[in-house]
Amino acid sequence: MSAGSGPFYHGTKADLQQGDLLDPGYRSNYGERKTANFIYFAGTLEAATWGAELALGDGPGRIYRVEPTGSFEDDPNLTDKKFPGNPTRSYRSREPLRVLEEIVNWEPHSPEVLEATRAHLAELERLGVEAIND
Repeated sequence: MSAGSGPFYHGTKADLQQGDLLDPGYRSNYGERKTANFIYFAGTLEAATWGAELALGDGPGRIYRVEPTGSFEDDPNLTDKKFPGNPTRSYRSREPLRVLEEIVNWEPHSPEVLEATRAHLAELERLGVEAIND
């Protein structure tokens, strides 16, 4: 069931081209890095910025405008736990996302904010807090 309307964005370190498909089934960037049953995306550049900055890998963070190829739902990792009502417009799908274009003029977070967020994520990992991936 579709939960919102675009535009939609996906933050990553992957170097993608227009028309590429982003599929679920890859190892998660977070926690124990289990195989992800979903592909995650957002309706705000702010949320996609976090994805681009926190993704694992050596390359630069990238943000793509994407379109879902099938149904999607609110991301319960954020909407049920942190942000009731989904103000971050965070979603997930079991079906691929199609890359429409790369967004090149996005503002990264300050090094201090990014470091604090990485420390918080490391603490969650230490405590064994995992994302919902059912």
